[in-house]
Amino acid sequence: MATFYVSLDPVSAGQVVQQAVIDGSITGELIDAHQIQFGPDLCALVLVFEKHYYRAGNRLTLTVTLDNAGGVTRVHTAAGGGGEGLFRFDWGASESFEDVVLEALQGYQTGGDRR
Repeated sequence: MATFYVSLDPVSAGQVVQQAVIDGSITGELIDAHQIQFGPDLCALVLVFEKHYYRAGNRLTLTVTLDNAGGVTRVHTAAGGGGEGLFRFDWGASESFEDVVLEALQGYQTGGDRR
């Protein structure tokens, strides 16, 4: 999981993320996008992606939540679904999936904790 802040509005940041996950991958796809409008300039956007990772041996999901309820756009990522068996060890594939978001928005980051 990672939380950080960017200088883009949530919708623009979501478009950058979507382009990085989908266009930068053969198996990446957007499963769902849900937007909640709180007012003319305030909203939240939830994006759910799925992608196959060979090293994990299956498909992983990535949920990206973007909101500007605090006046600046916050991005939160959470990946899961990887690995096999009881221990769900995914060989770092979940972290790699989240890193796509961090790298795509790197030039727009304004602060926050990376993990």
